[in-house]
Amino acid sequence: MPPEKVEVFKSMESWASQWVLPLLKPVEQCWQPQSFVPDSSLPFEEFSDQVKALRERTKELPDEYFVVLVGDMVTEDALPTYQTMINNLDGVKDECGTSPSPWAVWTRAWTAEENRHGDLLRTYLYLSGRVDMAMVEKTVHYLIGAGMDPGTENNPYLGFVYTSFQERATFVAHGNTARLAKEGGDPVLARICGTIAADEKRHEKAYSRIVEKLLEVDPSGAMVAIGDMMEKKITMPAHLMYDGEDPKLFEHYSAVAQRMGVYTANDYADILEFLVGRWRLEKLEGLTAEGKRAQDFVCGLAPRIRKLQERADERARKMKPHSVKFSWIFNKELLL
Repeated sequence: MPPEKVEVFKSMESWASQWVLPLLKPVEQCWQPQSFVPDSSLPFEEFSDQVKALRERTKELPDEYFVVLVGDMVTEDALPTYQTMINNLDGVKDECGTSPSPWAVWTRAWTAEENRHGDLLRTYLYLSGRVDMAMVEKTVHYLIGAGMDPGTENNPYLGFVYTSFQERATFVAHGNTARLAKEGGDPVLARICGTIAADEKRHEKAYSRIVEKLLEVDPSGAMVAIGDMMEKKITMPAHLMYDGEDPKLFEHYSAVAQRMGVYTANDYADILEFLVGRWRLEKLEGLTAEGKRAQDFVCGLAPRIRKLQERADERARKMKPHSVKFSWIFNKELLL
């Protein structure tokens, strides 16, 4: 990245301290996973009763729901990859591991907050008895080893556009798993997913606030970055997901999530429209020719995505449904 672009982030450090870091919660005010799961410090019979109650609540939830929940958990558990990605962004990386820079402080504390999500979902899934934890753990192992390619090119402009979109996407997905858990008779799991969704929304606010500031400081540079990321399409962080058996695991998991209404192509378009409005992209003025082209492209993209999805849905309706085995649920078959 050109030195003058790196300097933009250096010049924003005091602003970040004032407007980004306050969106973190002090550790003592944060929820911890133990608050939502059976207490193993209780006498064995009491602990067993709590586990039985958990299993009773989850028994009516369909296998499709657990495929989606496992996919969400695996995505959350690949957190080391996401911290590595952010720490590779020029101008905002943690140079020594304990840097006092507000960018580095944010990334470390954001990682610490996010780390609870996978821990909590993993414990709940383990206690439910509904999934093959060995295959789930193998999937996490493969995914962290594979990494990810979000197309951010070590560029913080691109990186913060990506994280703004991605945090919004996880907020939507966890919110929908909360709704389905409530409808399926597990209010505790609904509260777990809703609590995680609230974290994601707060984190999305921080990242989208950074992009909003970039649009103020460097409108054309920021607009071109948004256009670049949307032209590449926002890749989901677990796109290299693999369990050692299904080379199309992410595609199959995504199909189940789409059918369950947890995360759909329409959600993608909704998020894009939300960010266009949040960043007031249609009202940006004084852009370079390249910035104006990016503005026109991004502001007109959501309707195009919806039309393409309508055609894809129509084609899918004409195709014969097929079933796929998921190792996560003991090789049971689900119809896609």
